[in-house]
Amino acid sequence: MKTAILVDGGFYRKRAAFLWGKKSAEDRAKELQAYCHAHIKAQNSELYRVFYYDCPPSSGQAFHPYTRKNINLRKTDTYNWTEIFLRELKRARKFAVRLGVLSDISIEYVLKPEVVRKLFDGSIKLDEVRETDFTLSMMQKGVDMKIGIDISSLSYKKQVDQIILISGDSDFVPAAKLARREGIDFILDPMWANIKDNLSEHIDGIHSNWKKRAKSE
Repeated sequence: MKTAILVDGGFYRKRAAFLWGKKSAEDRAKELQAYCHAHIKAQNSELYRVFYYDCPPSSGQAFHPYTRKNINLRKTDTYNWTEIFLRELKRARKFAVRLGVLSDISIEYVLKPEVVRKLFDGSIKLDEVRETDFTLSMMQKGVDMKIGIDISSLSYKKQVDQIILISGDSDFVPAAKLARREGIDFILDPMWANIKDNLSEHIDGIHSNWKKRAKSE
């Protein structure tokens, strides 16, 4: 059985940081490779290719409400980390990196959700908010479309027998339904996150690896 693994990059990076903590760009890239190969071992199949979908880091500027200054994003640690991470994946065997773009009008610093909750439940006051309580919010363009197109292409051309999608987004339901109609075994990996019923209804199985920590990197 030949398997293609499709990775929603933004989703993977957030879940991996939550499950296994922050890591260097090089170590996170190695972790992703090991995670994908763990899927291949579990399915006892042959890897066709790993398709990784993400956006390059923004090199523009964003206003920070706390410091009241414009931040040059090209000079941030996040920019450097993402550049190195994508470079490592491009060098990895059987990895194809598909990049979308970031919307220039939606790049802004916003309060983290947990900080907003604390403000409204009275756990903290406004004057206790710090610079580190903000996170950079950006809107991706073209990533979901690329994933949908690749699922359709792999299915119609019969290039694989199985598709494993690492994501938790229900926007991929139409693509999953198409793949199944074409005879593709469609597996979802939400990385232990809860998923909506309309997504679980249109897949052939759910499988996540390494619930608490990655053992092989």
